Amino acid sequence: DCSTKPTVEGWLKRVERRRQLALVSNYDFCSDQPMNDEVLAKRGSWTGRYDFLLSLLGYSVGLGNVWRFPYLCYSNGGGAFLIPFAVMLVIAGLPLMFMELSLAQYVGLGPAILFKRLAPISEGVGYGMILVSGMVMLYYNVIIAWTVFYMVVSFETPLPWRGCQHEWASANCFSYEEEDNCLATNGSYFMASCLTREQFRMLNATVRTPRKPPAEEFFKNYFLQISSGIEETGMINQRLAICLLAAWVIVFLCLSRGVKSSGKVVYFTALFPYVVLAALFIRGLTLPGAYDGILYYVRPDWEKLRTAQIWGDAAVQIFFALSPAWGGLLTLASYNRFDNNCYRDAIVVAISNILTSFFAGFVIFAIIGFLAHELDTGVDSVIDQGAGLAFVVFPELVGKLQMPRMWSVLFFFMLLTLGLDSQFTLMETVVTAVLDTFPSLRRRKIAVVAGVSIVGYLGGLIFVTNSGMYWFQLFDKYAANWSVLLIAIAECILVGWVYGCERFISNIEEMLGKRSIWFHRFWITVWKYITPAMLLFILCFNWLQYKPVAYGRYIYPDWADVFGWIIALAPFGIAVVVAVRKIFATQLIPFQSIEKLLQPSTEWKPSQPRMASEMAYENSAGIEL
Repeated sequence: DCSTKPTVEGWLKRVERRRQLALVSNYDFCSDQPMNDEVLAKRGSWTGRYDFLLSLLGYSVGLGNVWRFPYLCYSNGGGAFLIPFAVMLVIAGLPLMFMELSLAQYVGLGPAILFKRLAPISEGVGYGMILVSGMVMLYYNVIIAWTVFYMVVSFETPLPWRGCQHEWASANCFSYEEEDNCLATNGSYFMASCLTREQFRMLNATVRTPRKPPAEEFFKNYFLQISSGIEETGMINQRLAICLLAAWVIVFLCLSRGVKSSGKVVYFTALFPYVVLAALFIRGLTLPGAYDGILYYVRPDWEKLRTAQIWGDAAVQIFFALSPAWGGLLTLASYNRFDNNCYRDAIVVAISNILTSFFAGFVIFAIIGFLAHELDTGVDSVIDQGAGLAFVVFPELVGKLQMPRMWSVLFFFMLLTLGLDSQFTLMETVVTAVLDTFPSLRRRKIAVVAGVSIVGYLGGLIFVTNSGMYWFQLFDKYAANWSVLLIAIAECILVGWVYGCERFISNIEEMLGKRSIWFHRFWITVWKYITPAMLLFILCFNWLQYKPVAYGRYIYPDWADVFGWIIALAPFGIAVVVAVRKIFATQLIPFQSIEKLLQPSTEWKPSQPRMASEMAYENSAGIEL
């Protein structure tokens, strides 16, 4: 009897019967109706209360918070950058995050199926998201492979990038320690060699040679073995190929059981970086020059607020920090309980993201201030971002600290955990797309995860060749760029204008309960007008500020730039091609076909409209369905 609340024994019998019927015929015995989604019965869900929240936090707080935000804050007015960053969070980042979390939680589906049911003409939008996540997944795991290598070699004594007396060091390598030792013996340090006064005079060295720190020489010449350009592929770097294999094995093991396993791993990977950041901050404050670095970081330049550059950079950073339109948010939320408070989760993660970014800036600049003090140079001369900060500046720094091996291991282990959180979601997005599209494969999920991992490893081998760094820069610039913005604009149009904000907010109230009139007015205004306009601004800003990709002084050939444009536009191109194909496949005149395809399909239904109250009672009885 489903109209009354039975005893615990009755619940157990009902649960067992529901399980059997779901496995045999996917039939809901209480309503005498087939379950509205054939995928949901075996799809899985988060098993812990905070699994989803920590996974979402780990996905949004990643490497960009450590090595990109501090640089943007420094170059855009210091503390003044927080104002446009917070504004963009409210009008662009948070609305898109809340929209995607609500959509996926309502129907309990990932992007591969969700858009097909929301409006059949938009089916390609989901495929575009999956392609974005797939491309980013290929090169993102390469960063994890780098951190694995650096973390392992950090146990060596001394650290392998200390000094210039190595085969990989060029004549431009410059070590301050070796220079001090040379001067102590009354010699002259020139081109990585300690010369006598007579030898130095015979060389007649009057021209100052460029100086490169040992960590940079180690990174490029030994670690990457980088070629002269992208056209020179060279050989596969065996040590990098092994590290990449290790990175994919780690990801496979953590995702082999789906969200049940990854949901437990994130309890460590999402929280551990905060422990390391706090330790590095406390250590950084004790170093000479730290105050100068922090002051350089936060000193506000209010004049910068009048420029378009600061607002454009803030919009791009908050957009890519929260990662909407990549498919990851939809994937994570699709495993939620129907009545989960995704509105609260979106606000918590958005605020945590901005606070983490700002705090990471204090940590980074305190240490960079110390490095500038040690090198007797300005803070701006050691400022870098991306790989330059993580694999050149920091390795150079830890060699000057007490217990360098410990700090090196901690730092690279922190980068590893930051990268793994994001990689988990990228990987889960692709795997979920496969399983949602082919539900029969759910019983072989481990095989599917293994298959995706193998394909990802083989696809990532191009990044561990001698030209791998050039390919890495190419994908990093184009893979998650313009198509992501175009897909996000399409999402806003679909939800705000085609499906209807009023209807969508009613769906949200089915999950979260009745909301105030101000809630309705605010989100209708934001989703229909403000957020699409801001996304269009970001897109136009990116196009106006466009510069062909480069790596240092190396200029990519024209064919590489064309390939980059293909990478950048392919995901949205898929959405357009699928839409056109569906229009002509309906055998109606175009306008009638478009009107029909813009309507939600008959399968667009809430994942658990009746079971929300039941699950609350079941949880109070200590029973998990």
